[in-house]
Amino acid sequence: MAEPAAHAHHFDDAEQQHEASTLGMWLFLVTEVMFFGGVFTVYVAYRSLYPDAFGHASHHLDVRLGTLNTAVLIGSSLTMALAVRAAQLGRRHTVIIGWLLATMLLGSTFLGVKAYEYWHKFHEGLVPGPLFTYEGADAGQAQLFFCVYFAATGLHALHMVIGLGLLTWLVRQAGRGRFDAAYYTPAELTGLYWHFVDIVWIFLFPLLYLIGRH
Repeated sequence: MAEPAAHAHHFDDAEQQHEASTLGMWLFLVTEVMFFGGVFTVYVAYRSLYPDAFGHASHHLDVRLGTLNTAVLIGSSLTMALAVRAAQLGRRHTVIIGWLLATMLLGSTFLGVKAYEYWHKFHEGLVPGPLFTYEGADAGQAQLFFCVYFAATGLHALHMVIGLGLLTWLVRQAGRGRFDAAYYTPAELTGLYWHFVDIVWIFLFPLLYLIGRH
């Protein structure tokens, strides 16, 4: 098998290609910050208008599951960082693949827990829409809370699914021996994306699960 080129033909060298790729990823993440910033702005706006209703509605979320998922994502950030470091040091491809698979397992665990939460909310009648069932005088405002909850966590989960797709591609590339100490850019950039998605959850967890609880 022919060795992959150190850099594409339109770059002067591998360092220039790495810098351009890294800049491109950071610019993309800036647009993602703006995207999720809109979601957070909607939350803050409605939270300031209906603080009591949002506080009461948040009691219907399972803090234990939210805490578990937070720990799972923090663990996945660690394994992702170890995978990137292994690629940078030119470790054996089996070591890189092992850390990537561990990250995928933790990411899949997060999505499994979130799917269970969604299923539970559906059976409680807390999914916004014609079947929404909520006891209390502030049912309308509570439905707004769950609209924000499903929108924010759903978008986050979508980003997790995309991240798992990228990790699957990385595992295949690592299996072909494409990464070494001279070329590890795809692993590094995927790591940046994964850490960003984890950080978004670090903000979502207290906003949705913790604030307003007494």
